[in-house]
Amino acid sequence: MSSTTAALARIIRRGRGERAGPVERCDLCREPVAPGHRHLLDTARHEVRCACRACALLFSPGGASEGHYRLVPRRRLRLSSVPTDALGVPVGLAFFVRGADGAVVAHYPSPAGATQWEVDEQAWCDVVGARPELGGLEADVEALLVNTARGASHHWLVPIDDCFRLVAVVRREWKGLSGGSTVWPEIERFFDELTERH
Repeated sequence: MSSTTAALARIIRRGRGERAGPVERCDLCREPVAPGHRHLLDTARHEVRCACRACALLFSPGGASEGHYRLVPRRRLRLSSVPTDALGVPVGLAFFVRGADGAVVAHYPSPAGATQWEVDEQAWCDVVGARPELGGLEADVEALLVNTARGASHHWLVPIDDCFRLVAVVRREWKGLSGGSTVWPEIERFFDELTERH
């Protein structure tokens, strides 16, 4: 099992309240990690890594280490409706991530992973004008997560590991051409279980 697959499996288990194997370990130093541990984003590979307390502190803002690991924040905010039509989203389930260069990339979960495309810069500026909370989105590690599919209305500012977890849910549950009978209830359950954290 690849490290990415193993990390996604752990994120799914935690989201469902399932026990992991014998002991979960830090993906950097192999020390055991506690439930609710932090994650790092490997920006070179765009993969989430589990981090023990010491490694999380090492890569926290102002920490001693720099490089391609970024500590994933915990902030999660429910937003009132965000006008995303002008962003060119062809589906109702998507997340938007601002890169370090300022470009915003839209992703939508699919059975093959997350499909992505670059968002028009002015369209993104208009959305931020309507929802100033998005102006403080941390590059690479926070996202605007939107679900308007099938009459839903969920708009969140979330850490990137929540988005990876949603992608894993879609990949795990999708069956056939239309998704099957379990994927949409599981997506709705995912959003129902999100809670705000400041």
